[in-house]
Amino acid sequence: MLKALVGVMGGSGLYQMDELQHAQEHQLDTPFGKPSDVVVTGEVDGVAVAFLARHGRGHRLIPSEVPYRANIYALKQLGVRYLISLSAVGSLREELRPLDMVLPDQFIDLTKRRDSTFFGNGAVAHASMAQPVCANLADVLARSITDAGLSDAIRLHRGGSYLCIEGPQFSTLAESNWYRSMGASVIGMTNMPEARLAREAQMAYATLAMVTDYDCWHPKEAHVTADSALANLFKNAGHAQRIVAAAIRTLGREQPSSAAHIALQSALVTQPSSMAPEVLARLQVLWE
Repeated sequence: MLKALVGVMGGSGLYQMDELQHAQEHQLDTPFGKPSDVVVTGEVDGVAVAFLARHGRGHRLIPSEVPYRANIYALKQLGVRYLISLSAVGSLREELRPLDMVLPDQFIDLTKRRDSTFFGNGAVAHASMAQPVCANLADVLARSITDAGLSDAIRLHRGGSYLCIEGPQFSTLAESNWYRSMGASVIGMTNMPEARLAREAQMAYATLAMVTDYDCWHPKEAHVTADSALANLFKNAGHAQRIVAAAIRTLGREQPSSAAHIALQSALVTQPSSMAPEVLARLQVLWE
């Protein structure tokens, strides 16, 4: 099976990678179940890539049903070191307009029903999440907008907090205003626990967030609906594909360092030598 340097997690409306060459589909299994769909491996100008549709092709899984642990574990089995998350988001800030793109550097996790760690059941680790986004990977994505010839077409915003709710319903007006009072920049339903698990799997992680709406707080803009959000997302999908392809080429050339790549060195409390054989067999891929 092809090893992949870069993983791409496709969100709503992004169920395939058009620029992937020599594509092959893989039905993978993990100790945490099956991933959302087949993992598609291939190359972008010689750089090995693995693509996974977060919600499954045809968008079959609500955010709470996404098998986050299986998704990240499957990509780790393929050797992924850099994970690019493509995500539709609502804006919680006037200046973040629909069709803009955001590279958030923080997360606020308000999810309630999701398994958020590979550890437990015989092994303990406490990974640092102080800086959940790899700055070097985010820099590559920012540069890739220029590399893809999209500087005049995309308004990019660096930094800010992605607030993750359980869903699948959108926010109430009271909630939307509460989230704004927290200082959050954008709102979505899928980047947690994805970012937590990527850190435990020692993958550099960054989100390319595509603004589709103003949630429901804006006094002059229509409240978000699934139809309106997807319509704006599809307008940006082609741009996102070009940006990711440019980023993959850069990652293949530069392979930047990341604190995430050594995250478990200071996180493991239970050392591998103290783990039961079945526990070691389940977790060893995370630090290999």
